[in-house]
Amino acid sequence: MKKAVSVLVMVAVMAMGLFSFSSIANAEEIKMVGVVTKIELAKDGKSATVTLKDNKTGEPAAIIVTDELTLDKFKDHRIVEGDEIRCKFEEVGGKKGSKLFRKTAGC
Repeated sequence: MKKAVSVLVMVAVMAMGLFSFSSIANAEEIKMVGVVTKIELAKDGKSATVTLKDNKTGEPAAIIVTDELTLDKFKDHRIVEGDEIRCKFEEVGGKKGSKLFRKTAGC
């Protein structure tokens, strides 16, 4: 009887572990290289929406940038329209939030 209970507990623990890892896998980072076609800074200056034209597909993608370092680069014009950008983002709720946003040639 103790062995059966131990096996059931072990199966339950493994199932919980599997479900917890699967939720992490859903928030996968997507990498993209593209050219900046539009930069829209928010009025409060705490975010920006940047439209990139994907080099592989040619499709536009709107990326939301919230990190201070990148926002400062937009304000100082170190990143401008026409620059080629390498970015990583996560799509959450239909919105693409930036995790990494850098020029391909380096900043």
